[in-house]
Amino acid sequence: MSEAHDEPDLLRDQFRQLVRYRALLVAGVLIGLLGGGYLAVSGKDTYVATSEVVLRAATVDEFAAGGTAPDKAINIGTERQTAMSNEIAKRAAKKLHLPARSVSSLQSDLQVTNPPNTLVLRFAYTYTDPDEAARRANALTQAFMDARQETTENTIKNTVHNLRKQLDPVVKQRKELDDQIARLGEGPTLDAATTVQATLVGRISELSTNITRLQTLDTTPGKWIRVASPPSAASGPGLPMMLGLGALVGIAIGLLAAWVRLVFDPTARSESDVVRALRAPVLGTLPRAKGGPLLAVDQADPRLAEEFRSVAFRLAYDQRFAEHRRLLVVAPRGTGETAASVAVNLSASFAEMGMDVLLVEADLRTPGLSARLRAADGSRPGWARSPHLSEGGWPAGLQVPIDAGESGSFDLVPGRRVRNVARALTSSAASRLFAEADAPGAAVIVLAPAVLTYADALAVADRIDGVLVVADPHAVHRADLDRVRQLISGVGSTVLGAVLHTSPGRGWWARRARRAARKRNAAAASRSEASVPAAGAASSADAGVTAAAATNAATARTPLPSGDDTPAPTTDTIPLRTVTR
Repeated sequence: MSEAHDEPDLLRDQFRQLVRYRALLVAGVLIGLLGGGYLAVSGKDTYVATSEVVLRAATVDEFAAGGTAPDKAINIGTERQTAMSNEIAKRAAKKLHLPARSVSSLQSDLQVTNPPNTLVLRFAYTYTDPDEAARRANALTQAFMDARQETTENTIKNTVHNLRKQLDPVVKQRKELDDQIARLGEGPTLDAATTVQATLVGRISELSTNITRLQTLDTTPGKWIRVASPPSAASGPGLPMMLGLGALVGIAIGLLAAWVRLVFDPTARSESDVVRALRAPVLGTLPRAKGGPLLAVDQADPRLAEEFRSVAFRLAYDQRFAEHRRLLVVAPRGTGETAASVAVNLSASFAEMGMDVLLVEADLRTPGLSARLRAADGSRPGWARSPHLSEGGWPAGLQVPIDAGESGSFDLVPGRRVRNVARALTSSAASRLFAEADAPGAAVIVLAPAVLTYADALAVADRIDGVLVVADPHAVHRADLDRVRQLISGVGSTVLGAVLHTSPGRGWWARRARRAARKRNAAAASRSEASVPAAGAASSADAGVTAAAATNAATARTPLPSGDDTPAPTTDTIPLRTVTR
């Protein structure tokens, strides 16, 4: 029963996938319309003139009782083939005074049909001129009627000739016998001669009757019931009909092209393909958004924020996430722009649910979250609960409180460029940072680069219990999703689900806009990297905590050692305020 219910859903899913290739469908319709319009405009108008005749068999009295039925005496199929024969076309060409080379065109432009259960032959002739079409249709019909009558008369003539050849010797024999009987007297010889004479008279009478009957036959081949007249309108389908047919053919072409494209399309195409590749559910599908703030609560459209809340609730009630409350947000490929948005908004949603959320930016190659988020006013400074400084330069000993609007606030551990990314991500300081989720009511969200672009996500996945994959099903390949699942499972983690989104566009202008956005993000990341503090301030047990200004005011980059192409970390000074406790 379930399979019967699944079949309509499968058909609907396949139809939606075909309709997704709108460009191919529109191209097919346009090709069909152009083809139909071209055929309608470029083709000459043709006119069909029609004439009809009723056939009859040669007979003495067609109303005589016991006679042969007309439909039995005429083979209508043979008559139709005769009407379309080359001999009839030659006769018509002679009547029309046309050259011999026009016989084939006369024959090809003629169509002879027979309405069912009738002795009617319908002659339809197609030509570009209406008057000439009528003239040729009538000529061909008349040629057929004449040929039929001529054939009947020739048959009668030949039969009469043969009968006369039989009659003449019998008449001659009777004359000779009459002379013999006149000379004979009474006796047996006379009786025998008289008997022979009676036989000859009977034979002569029979032959004469047959000849007379044949000569009195009505050889009329039939009668006209419709004479062809010049048609008033062309017989073609016309421009509207051709455009309609072209549109139908175009739709068929478009659907065929879309089906071929669908068969050879390596992308995920639909939610079901994503579920099969990741072996995890789709937790949400983000509505299409054209840029805007990173936090959904700052956008005018509330649908995006509600979708993030829905994803957060589904994760919160997932037993695998609820046990450890650690989540790694990654994308299969690309820049990870949408993955960053998902990580930030999930942090805000968890904070709204009352959790103490820590967002860790583990993207140490192109960091930039802190420059795109709004710091919270009145929250604790970074050193109130700061991660230990790693040997590789990250974590940098700083937590930035982020204002999430009505959702509350959460802490951000910003990323920074380091010399050795793998060492920084696998350091003990990073492990202690991820372990903060073990505190009651706490949650750690980790944002890492694309799984198939860098191995950074795999370096932290072994300490994160669940992974959330952010992907565009129209752009990611099924093989990439399957590879992501295998890599995450190989390091001992689990894919909890996927969040799907749709890229704003895939055209030339969209690519150009994305390149410009990446340049702006890179510039913002450079400015964010320059804002990491250099030192904390001394504290007093009974007076409070006093913050001092950091040391360096200018940003400087140190040269890298030979063979290391990772940019060196930079430092800058940011003012920190004093908080009295």
